[in-house]
Amino acid sequence: MTRKNAIVTGSSSGFGLLCVLELAKSGFHVIATMRDISKADKLFEEARKQNSEPFIEVQPLDVTSSESISQFTSYLSNLNSVDILVNNAGIAIGGFCEELSIDDYRQQFDTNFFAVVAITQAVLPFMRKSGGGRMINMSSISGQFGFPGLSPYAASKHALEGFSESLRLEVKPFGIDVVLIEPGSYKTNIWTSMDQISISENSPYHSYMVKLQTEIESEKANHGSPEEVAALVAQVASQEKTPKLRYPIGKSVKTNIRLKAFLPWQFIESLIFKKLR
Repeated sequence: MTRKNAIVTGSSSGFGLLCVLELAKSGFHVIATMRDISKADKLFEEARKQNSEPFIEVQPLDVTSSESISQFTSYLSNLNSVDILVNNAGIAIGGFCEELSIDDYRQQFDTNFFAVVAITQAVLPFMRKSGGGRMINMSSISGQFGFPGLSPYAASKHALEGFSESLRLEVKPFGIDVVLIEPGSYKTNIWTSMDQISISENSPYHSYMVKLQTEIESEKANHGSPEEVAALVAQVASQEKTPKLRYPIGKSVKTNIRLKAFLPWQFIESLIFKKLR
């Protein structure tokens, strides 16, 4: 039986690597893309443990490079179908707006938003030709909720959410589903970028950042296992029924989304600042 083809971007580590493994285990032939294919050793090491190495191939793809995307598109033309696309590649730039450059924001959007649009545009014609498909975009709780110190990341994920809503309505007549996965805090995820932020003691935001980093550090023990997210991606990719638009996952994620929907923002602010005291 011919396996369906699934593409995963940003597959060298984190959610991407785990999604490749779960999809291969779930019966897909997985094209694992990464900017530097020399970093594929860990992926194949794990694949051998679950006997799924024959169902995984690695292809070079820099999602921010037009030339790289063009070369990848040529590769896609040799496939009999493109059934699943997991737009996972992403970065997180942390810091306070006043102390970040506009280029920091551009870099964040180039990877987390414009790259998703570019890969989507490259893959869509093949999905339409195949008569359908499923696009799974890796968003975040930050796509629903803006946290202090992460405005570039939160803005890029909010943009991804709006794009995905519109895209779902555009491509549904062609049998193509668009899905958002919205993880909270996980052990491989983006919160680790906050640890790497260095702020001068003379910065007006120094004490604020110290409080944020202290709170994040205290919560790390409660971060979920990233395998949960990969399993959800494989489930959504495999299910026969039409998937929902959004799949929030992780501790308190659904609660936080509901709080924002039903409580006054002023009350939510008070809860955040009370926690940071």
